[in-house]
Amino acid sequence: MLDQLRKRLHAAARRLRRVERRELQDFRRWAEVTENLVHLSMLVFVPLAIVLVTTLANAVPRLSFLLFPPLAAGSYTLFVDPTSKYSDPKRFVAGLTIGAVCGLGALAVSNSYLSAPGGQFGVNALGAGLAVFATGVVTWPLDIEEPSSYSTALLALLVEPNQRAAFVASIFAASLLVAVLFVIWREQFYEQRATYLYESMSGDDHVLVPMRGDSAGQTAMLGARLAAAHEAGKVVLLDMVSDADAAATQQSLTRDTIQLDIRSENGSEPASTETRPIGDGGDPATATASPEQTDLEAEIDWLETHADRIETRTGVSCQVVVASDNGSPAKTTLQTAVETNCDLVVAPYESQHGALTPYLQRLFRSESDVVVHRSRSDRTRWKQVIVPVRTVSDVAHNMVDFATRLAGRSGRVAVATCIGSRGDRRRAEEMLADLIEPYEGAFETRVPRTDIQTFLSDTASQYDLVMIGASRDRSKASRFISPPTFERLEDVETDVAIVDRGRP
Repeated sequence: MLDQLRKRLHAAARRLRRVERRELQDFRRWAEVTENLVHLSMLVFVPLAIVLVTTLANAVPRLSFLLFPPLAAGSYTLFVDPTSKYSDPKRFVAGLTIGAVCGLGALAVSNSYLSAPGGQFGVNALGAGLAVFATGVVTWPLDIEEPSSYSTALLALLVEPNQRAAFVASIFAASLLVAVLFVIWREQFYEQRATYLYESMSGDDHVLVPMRGDSAGQTAMLGARLAAAHEAGKVVLLDMVSDADAAATQQSLTRDTIQLDIRSENGSEPASTETRPIGDGGDPATATASPEQTDLEAEIDWLETHADRIETRTGVSCQVVVASDNGSPAKTTLQTAVETNCDLVVAPYESQHGALTPYLQRLFRSESDVVVHRSRSDRTRWKQVIVPVRTVSDVAHNMVDFATRLAGRSGRVAVATCIGSRGDRRRAEEMLADLIEPYEGAFETRVPRTDIQTFLSDTASQYDLVMIGASRDRSKASRFISPPTFERLEDVETDVAIVDRGRP
């Protein structure tokens, strides 16, 4: 009874951990979208800035509380668009301070030379207009226009004569404090957000390549070039054996040896174990290799040829594994990825009746990141890559990251979004700018007024590779009405890579 209760508690704890991991993963991918990250930062850092300023004001009674409205508005302007011209900390501090000085100057002039009556707050109407005019005249030629500076200019008209110097000092000190907080946030977090949030920037460098089909060699080279972008990258070449005898065999291989553990049908200990150097036929006088072993050695030699080529051309470490598919190649692939500590599966393209094979569909439904490569030639380098996207998302970030890895410093990456005949071009261009901003490399952005299929049919030949999303977030009804883009690119003669992020 206690054992059953303990098992149930352990099972409940495992389910709870899975839910927590899934929610954390979903939140992290939500935060990858720059717009979401910026608004989340505003909810955290703008109130924090006000807390710091309020603490300072409480500690120094001479600091004026009139500074809070323009300071809050200015802080919002800083954080809401960290790359705009109004998100310049120098402009922010100088603009608010000059606005306060201009307001006090206008107040002095109006009190001395203008006789227009004041309103219910005792503010001279002409003085208010003069304060705004003076602020515009001073900030314009100095190129320090700041929207909140007009607020400080008007608030200066309400300052008591004995608090005017303290008001200007308050504006300068508080705005400087907010500007320092903004600079720290922008340089240490916002500009480094790809490192902190984008998983592909630090992962997806241990690549498993199932060696299936005629283009397996080209796909393996693509996986190797993705892995080679990181110092800790490695490639594992997987071959699955479907022979009846080998299907009951668990095989553990390295580049130098092959170990065959032949188990009985009930899963008992190995009936025999043999370890032999790859490519070494052993002593001919004592060799008793079966036909199955000979076929297996041929498979290993084939893997070794590709592994040597990968290490020579890319310098990335390469291992080979031969495993039994047990009637489920997709399950074997995913299990091998876990056992070899691979976080990315790069598989050759396979189709059946115009759609992906069940094998690839199973990979796309897994928790692993997957890239499916459709090769149209013997190409093994991809320096010109185009990345069509619909919106900023975790998959879009993955595609741009993979494209920059393949293109390298000497290549070129084009990021495009199709807006049709009535789309908002400016909004699309801003979206693409946000998408590529965290990455280094040579980029171009394209916003064609056409559909994606027509665009790629006309332009794909100019590039070595089209990198496109798997559209896994679409419903079955949507897929039925409009098939995924990659299924409509059969006439495109350029290599295609279909990218999908795994879901926990």
